[in-house]
Amino acid sequence: MKIRTLIFITAMIAAGCKTKNEVADAYGNFEATEVKVSSETNGRILQFDFKEGSALEKGTVLALIDTTLLDLQKQEINASINSVKTKIGTINAQNDLIVQQIENIKVNISRTEKMMKDDAATQKQLDDLTGQVAVLEKQIAANNTQKASVAAELYVYDSKRATLNEQLKRSSVKSPLSGTLIEKYAEAGEFTASGKPLAKIADLSIMKLKAYVSGTQTGKIKIGQQCTVRIDDGKKGYRTFTGKIGYISEKAEFTPKIIQTKEERVILVYAVNIDVINDGSLKSGMPGEVIFSEKNR
Repeated sequence: MKIRTLIFITAMIAAGCKTKNEVADAYGNFEATEVKVSSETNGRILQFDFKEGSALEKGTVLALIDTTLLDLQKQEINASINSVKTKIGTINAQNDLIVQQIENIKVNISRTEKMMKDDAATQKQLDDLTGQVAVLEKQIAANNTQKASVAAELYVYDSKRATLNEQLKRSSVKSPLSGTLIEKYAEAGEFTASGKPLAKIADLSIMKLKAYVSGTQTGKIKIGQQCTVRIDDGKKGYRTFTGKIGYISEKAEFTPKIIQTKEERVILVYAVNIDVINDGSLKSGMPGEVIFSEKNR
């Protein structure tokens, strides 16, 4: 009887020590960085082949929206641009011709001036030639004014084409981060609108354990500090990870109802985010514990 009693007492002491050693400093749940990806244009989804659970790299084209109308508009604008460039080319050719005419007249002016010295030409002939040069120079000025107007028209078309190119670019829905496709809200063949979510992507490589600490604990922790994070591991007890404090709230809040009893909801706490490298075992919503101090590890 004494032996059994001694064994029982020894077991209780060992259990008590184990429980004491495993007391956590804070508790919370794991969260992943999630992004809802939306289309930036209206149209029918031509391609959306990725399945839920697919691993994606940043910049991967998730879906392609129909761009037929945009392509037709771009072709129309390109035709208009070519037409305007033809007008500019015509004006340049006219100016080149006028410049040549002016050069020819200037040669005649030079000859007339020499002939006037020998009384072989009159002042009226010289004045007529000079007047022709003035008229042609005004014609060049008028052409240049027309050319500036046409060039402004070309600028407008270039701006419209740039806008279409941007719309065409946005018709390819790309992943904004490297992560996992966890939800799809549409399929190929469906019609979508600008701003309508198509999928949800989560970065599961680094999970955030959002825990809550008391005011007295905030003075003992700091951003960048390493700590121990653990989760339940069945009969084996706990599975531990190395975490790093990434955020400490500067504003106190009431204890979240989802993790505390009614009596403890009036306690003011501070939210703390702890970054943990995920080996694949951590899931969103999974509960976790954190140990800040060495003596509790």
